[in-house]
Amino acid sequence: MKIHPIAGALGAEISGVDLAGGLDAATTAAIRQALLDHLVVFFRDQDLAPAAFRAFTARFGTPIEYPFVRGLEGFPEIIQVLKREDERSNFGGIWHSDTSYLDQPPMGSILLARELPPYGGDTLFANQYLAYEALSDGLKRMLDTLRGVNTSAKADVTRTREDRVKDSGAATARQDYAAEHPVIRTHPETGRRALYVNVAHTARFAGWTEEESAPLLNFLFAHQVKPEFTCRFRWQPNSIAFWDNRAAQHNPVNDYHGFRRLMHRITLAGDTPA
Repeated sequence: MKIHPIAGALGAEISGVDLAGGLDAATTAAIRQALLDHLVVFFRDQDLAPAAFRAFTARFGTPIEYPFVRGLEGFPEIIQVLKREDERSNFGGIWHSDTSYLDQPPMGSILLARELPPYGGDTLFANQYLAYEALSDGLKRMLDTLRGVNTSAKADVTRTREDRVKDSGAATARQDYAAEHPVIRTHPETGRRALYVNVAHTARFAGWTEEESAPLLNFLFAHQVKPEFTCRFRWQPNSIAFWDNRAAQHNPVNDYHGFRRLMHRITLAGDTPA
């Protein structure tokens, strides 16, 4: 197994491993350490059937169901991340940390490319350790006292999932979710601190109005995705991206209108941010 960093901020491609063949304990541990070191790891040419995809992800945590979209038949933890040829919005097409509106957001997400457009459809990732560390000491001290109110009902993000809710919505798809989390999160495995707000889900600070919160949140939203904190991944069929949802954000680029893009996604159970 070889690990090749793809950018200075985060991201590494792992080669020399066949995920369909199963992983021994040492290889699993090495991949997990690469994830902790690089926040997102990528694999190429991994033609995994749904059962093998779920088995691979289960080596790193407990697969969980997504609250808004039904999973595949027989595999409820695997959802389709789909944009059809006639659709204009893409699923999750905004910078975000997955389902931060849950009391226990996922520790990680794994995406497997099934069908891709002839060009476009890359995914961006952003390192929230670096975003936190680049802030001034004074702002760090203030943010350390704040909690963010995260909701599933922000308008921009609801538009990015409405097509899938219409055709494959889960039984709970019409429910709104909300949760408060620290604005600065301590990673439970590395002990490093990360900025934990995102433009898709963080509506305000606890105890503040949305109007009062907006100037500072808008600064943080722009700051946390500066180019020097990011990497970009170009998909190929059967590529996999596995990211640490506790310290990385992602944004699928919506630049392939008129073409179909289909991915399969699994999220892994997390803990309560602290």
